[in-house]
Amino acid sequence: MSFMLFWKEYKKHKTGMIGLILLSLLIALSIFTFIFIPLETYKQWYNPTYWNKYPKSVPPSWINYFLTSKLPEHIILSNPKFNIIEEHALRIITHSYTLNFIYDSFPTDFMLNFALKYYGKPPMLEFSVKRPDNDLIVLIKTTLPPKPKESSYYIYNSTIFSTERNLKINVAQHILNKTGLMISLDYASPEVLIFAVSDHSIVQPGKAKVLKGNYEFFITFYLFDEKDEVLFSELIIGGKVFGLLGTDDLRRDLLIGILWSTPIALLLGLSVAFLAVLIGLTYGVISGYYGGSIDEIMMRISDIIYALPALPFLILLSLSVGRSMVYIIAYLVVFGWVGASKVARSIALQLKNLPYVEAARLIGASNLRIMFKHIMPQIIPYAIANIALSVPAAILTEAGLSFLGLGDPTLPTWGQILHDAQVYSAVIRGLWWWVLSPGLMIAITGLSFVLIGNAIETILNPRRRV
Repeated sequence: MSFMLFWKEYKKHKTGMIGLILLSLLIALSIFTFIFIPLETYKQWYNPTYWNKYPKSVPPSWINYFLTSKLPEHIILSNPKFNIIEEHALRIITHSYTLNFIYDSFPTDFMLNFALKYYGKPPMLEFSVKRPDNDLIVLIKTTLPPKPKESSYYIYNSTIFSTERNLKINVAQHILNKTGLMISLDYASPEVLIFAVSDHSIVQPGKAKVLKGNYEFFITFYLFDEKDEVLFSELIIGGKVFGLLGTDDLRRDLLIGILWSTPIALLLGLSVAFLAVLIGLTYGVISGYYGGSIDEIMMRISDIIYALPALPFLILLSLSVGRSMVYIIAYLVVFGWVGASKVARSIALQLKNLPYVEAARLIGASNLRIMFKHIMPQIIPYAIANIALSVPAAILTEAGLSFLGLGDPTLPTWGQILHDAQVYSAVIRGLWWWVLSPGLMIAITGLSFVLIGNAIETILNPRRRV
């Protein structure tokens, strides 16, 4: 059957077209991941310190569309506006960040990350915020530590947290000066005081009202040497929702894990299916073509492998030999080729006595040439359907191993994400987003290949045509 004729028949199968669309989306997602998602996020998936700036175990941002009271989104601001003022030997560099706060509850916290490189007199730093009501609050004003005497320069990297006592004192003092309201430092929560309406409700626990609008944060650096420089600044406003898929207990952005798991799953599934089917077809054709005692021995070997309980052996191999992805692919191939071999054997038994095969044998063609030139091409169409149907099994088996903690610990996979969710009791704690996204991806990937495989098999197998 020519490709054009096959494609004409395939388009008639609606379920097959749905499967092809789903597979195309998965491939597009994989390409998008390689091009647009930094490789560093993949390498750092199991590095807890890399994810410190993200919130812990929060749901995705889109749940706000279903809530009457909007939860604050966790926001990371790292591209400030710059302003530089030169005054003799003094340089004043200001980084400013604008935030449109439109939520119905207060941020959980905030933090400022920054780094400077200075050569002589230590710089000064001022951290302030201008509220929507034009009230300017100086949060921190401090001199940075002096440069070590033995060094020609000093790179100072630090973080200012909203929980710092000096910051609390400054905010409480500002509220006192403006409104005359006394704020207890034990009660003072800067993220509430900064984002609240300045009235008597601010001193009543749980009664403060959110002041919505544009907030502008200023980080001003006073540099005293012409060689001094500001390396970076980053402002993080802690929230209760984040991203498209939320975060887990290790603060990791689940969207990153799901995206990187997609090409890994496709590569694993296709590799296992292709190798298993290739080995199975070769084994089955040889067995069926030669027949007799060779066929009997080869089929008994395949029966023994088929009868082995695959999962216990996969667990044993993972524990004793290794858990890298290469090993997992090899394990799955070892237990996955038998089904294809039996199909190939039955077809080879029918084809080896056909007239064109007999003619090839009479003109002196070798057995290898007959098997791989005249018999194998007739089986390839069925092999394609078998590959498509074998991919979901490979992906599900790897996910099962990873869920049991026996997958490759260095790769983010859907199974590993589900394993982490089970370890941290995500279901019991109601962290549904941690379980839902990898589970859906496994289901969608498996469904796409099953629909494609069934459509191909229906086209190529006359017995299944209606």
